[in-house]
Amino acid sequence: MAFESIDKIQNMLASDVFVYAKDKKKASGRALGTLVEIITYYALCAWNLRDTIAIERPVPEFAHPEIRHNVEFSLHPSLGSRRIAIRENALPLTTRKLLLNADKLDQVFAERKEEIVSTKRVLRNAAYIGSDEHSFYSANLAAMPTGMYEFTVTQLLNSPFAIFECKRVGVEEGNKKGPQTIEKAKQGAYVARTVSSLQKIRNLAGQVVGILDLGDSLKSGPYDQLLRAVIDGNDTKLLKDFILTVGVVSNHGNWFTAENHNKELKVLAHSYDWLLFLTDKGLCQFIERLLIEPVPALLPARNAFLASYNEDSKGNVFTKTKVDLDADIALKQYFANHSAEVESWFNIIAPRGQTLTHLRADLLALAGKNWKEIRK
Repeated sequence: MAFESIDKIQNMLASDVFVYAKDKKKASGRALGTLVEIITYYALCAWNLRDTIAIERPVPEFAHPEIRHNVEFSLHPSLGSRRIAIRENALPLTTRKLLLNADKLDQVFAERKEEIVSTKRVLRNAAYIGSDEHSFYSANLAAMPTGMYEFTVTQLLNSPFAIFECKRVGVEEGNKKGPQTIEKAKQGAYVARTVSSLQKIRNLAGQVVGILDLGDSLKSGPYDQLLRAVIDGNDTKLLKDFILTVGVVSNHGNWFTAENHNKELKVLAHSYDWLLFLTDKGLCQFIERLLIEPVPALLPARNAFLASYNEDSKGNVFTKTKVDLDADIALKQYFANHSAEVESWFNIIAPRGQTLTHLRADLLALAGKNWKEIRK
């Protein structure tokens, strides 16, 4: 690799890309945080989970719905979806225009007039259309046949079956690690431990025990065994309010490594069901392919990145929420075609001995449950 550490890449971005910013290193650090979210989002898309995803949607605490927490990504049970086609000359494409072309969605109204595709061909991922009492409707671009845009509109239950949170803290000059690292770890740990019905405690021997309230009784046992019973089975009581929690951490002196955990990483590993570590090597490899020695397949994404981060930029078109349409197509194809490479970017901190293949299988198993019956 041309760059062996994220700190050196951050310094390069500060000097070469963010020359206009007042705090160049902070600006480059925020861009790195966006890249972590981009990698997470398009990895989920490559796993055929795109139509289940909501972005920055509040998730309530278990049995305490007055308190809600925004998470980067939540994955929701689908109650069905449909394809809607709109002519290309209809841009900008808004949520209201989409509904005008959707049959049998009379009960849904566009609560906000969101642009799903702008006149400048900027796409909104997981576009929120509207809701009813127990669900909401989300739209994603599915295909672009000649002269048309085809969208998948999916009805999703409000309560997710999984959440993903991304945590990255940069290192300030002269410090060994970011001063807010432990605070971000605590924030993530609190959310991970409060949103799911499957709760964790430690017994006197230091072992992690899981507890589930079944209404008329409590079910407990070794946490990993109880987790498997929930995911692998179809017991309505076990699944009803269960949410699989996944953390994605990166950088890099703050969290140490997969083999050498500091306090912050231990806090997160104990709290999330899955904790993924995006390695320096993996993030460097993606940035090199995207920006430094760009591969042809990612050139539209590179163009969107550079257009978003310059002194004359009119808005960011390279985020998990809003992205240049050509960049979105390029990223979807790249992540789908390079699954082995993408998986090599991650270390699994928890659970021990598992792989991303196992995580993907668990998420798809959860997505395939009969949630309409489970959460009726």
